[in-house]
Amino acid sequence: MKIGLISVDGHSYPNLALMKISAFHKTQGDSVEWANHLEHYDVVYKSKVFTFTPDDTTHIDAGEIICGGTGYDPKKALRYDVDRMFPDYSLYPYQLHEMYGFLTRGCIRKCPWCIVPIKEGNIRPYNDIEEIARGFSRVVLMDNNVLASMHGLRQIEKIIKLKIKVDFNQGLDARIIAQSPDIAQLLARVKWLKPLRLAMDSEAMMEPVRKAVDLLRRYGASPSRFFTYVLATELEDTYRRVNFCKSISVDPFVQPFRDFTPHQVIPQWQVDMARYTNRRAILKSTDFKDYRPRIGFKCSQYFNSDNL
Repeated sequence: MKIGLISVDGHSYPNLALMKISAFHKTQGDSVEWANHLEHYDVVYKSKVFTFTPDDTTHIDAGEIICGGTGYDPKKALRYDVDRMFPDYSLYPYQLHEMYGFLTRGCIRKCPWCIVPIKEGNIRPYNDIEEIARGFSRVVLMDNNVLASMHGLRQIEKIIKLKIKVDFNQGLDARIIAQSPDIAQLLARVKWLKPLRLAMDSEAMMEPVRKAVDLLRRYGASPSRFFTYVLATELEDTYRRVNFCKSISVDPFVQPFRDFTPHQVIPQWQVDMARYTNRRAILKSTDFKDYRPRIGFKCSQYFNSDNL
């Protein structure tokens, strides 16, 4: 068969599901390529991660089109034998310098804004670092809460032994680190590929983040920088969390709140807060209230509720 693939969200980040689908079909003797409107395909697979990504592929000529990913249906998963395939990295020959994968799936938390409890359920073992790395020394891991799993902690010990540089790109749970000096000591032995990422989605997370960062620094953790994901919810709350991060020398990264509806309108203050915070030069040189994203507008005006 002739198989076409479409990453609806684009190609700026490797699509692991499509890489596994490609690997599976190639073992069946099928030809696989990125789909285009000049060709006819027996089957086209469309993967969409985000509900807000525009999706117009009506020009695709295919006998069957199969849609998957959180952007279509969070409960739809790859078939087991496809999911266990080693990803086809040849789809991204000029982009990949690391291997990608999950050590665990799921999460112990039930955060109301998060799709993981619906999509993956409670945390469980999923893979071994050696199966993901295949001899590579650089690995990006996409676990949602690896520290909440004994399997995950054993895998981190293995990562240290194998001297693999890693990036847990979804962030680590500061609450678990803050409550366990042993885990902080373990993480201090990891070679970090990118910043050590934590999540701070509410003001209740400020103290756990402070304690976690203090412990990690005390035990000698040496990533290029400490980094926190800040979910933009209420204006005052988000503003306090951003300033808190600055006060403890941790780089915040603001993410506008999304509720997984296709046509959600993001409030302008969240857009401006993200632009302000995520440009480090601006973040370090001024306060958000003094930031002027547009001519004639100063962000202090947002703190009058009539402007939200």
